Amino acid sequence: MLGFFLEAETLILPDSVQKAQWKQIVERFTSLDAETFLRDFTGQVIWVALKIAVAFAIYAAGRWIINRLVHLMDASFDRRQVDKSLRSFLRSLVKGAAYTILLLIIVQLLGFNTTSLVALLAASGFGIGMALSGTLQNFAGGIMVMFMHPYRIGDYIEAQGQAGTVKEIRLFSTVVTTTDNKRIYIPNSSISNAIVNNYSSETMRRVEWKVSLAYGDDVAVAKRTMLAMLESDKRVLHTPDAPADPFVALSELADSAIVVVARTWTLNGDYWDLFFDMNERFYNELPQQGLHFPFPQLDVHLDK
Repeated sequence: MLGFFLEAETLILPDSVQKAQWKQIVERFTSLDAETFLRDFTGQVIWVALKIAVAFAIYAAGRWIINRLVHLMDASFDRRQVDKSLRSFLRSLVKGAAYTILLLIIVQLLGFNTTSLVALLAASGFGIGMALSGTLQNFAGGIMVMFMHPYRIGDYIEAQGQAGTVKEIRLFSTVVTTTDNKRIYIPNSSISNAIVNNYSSETMRRVEWKVSLAYGDDVAVAKRTMLAMLESDKRVLHTPDAPADPFVALSELADSAIVVVARTWTLNGDYWDLFFDMNERFYNELPQQGLHFPFPQLDVHLDK
């Protein structure tokens, strides 16, 4: 119906030819029947409205299918006991790819040429890749984390100057929750190339205390008392799996005190409880054996 609007050529033509073409267009437009125009226009509006309604219906159905697919994936991961870190990464990857396919289907339904759209995206991919080089590096870093497994969900790690429990490994970042409940997003590109201190990867950890005592205190009494306290705690490991038994020794002759070091092995989950409890016991029980905790002091000698 409106095809006559496309008959005007875009090439540069002589003025006489252009005037003749415009005259023909005006005559054809003025000769239109109002009833026919309204009927055709109404039909086009109804057709477009139907296509939009179908597109919304396809989007709703596609979204339900994607959520169902993700649910089935989670159930399959549970049966196969797939690692939580890999599970989170694959879920994000599948959802992203599925929604991209759904978008292409809706665009094609609305009458757009998806081949041209894909070609346009491919042609602009280089520029987009250069602009989003950091994002692509984060994606590659996420893949490296998935395959190398320097940490998993639930591990307590320290990396890039941040420390906390890994809550989620996403396509582009790792989500870490600190001990004071702050959420930190660390880019995967930086964390995959950084030194990661994983405190949760081993079942046992070594606990160490350094106790400062006054010069003149009996070191043998201090060693015997501290060792007895460690031996009496059930959280201290005495199994053959422990790399060493509890150990106490004179570590340092400092400026204002002697330093006695105590070391033992415990389960990862008991580390902090044992550390804090034994600190309190050292403070309360060592003075009962005639031992003293000195203050920093400086002797000044004046020559008259």
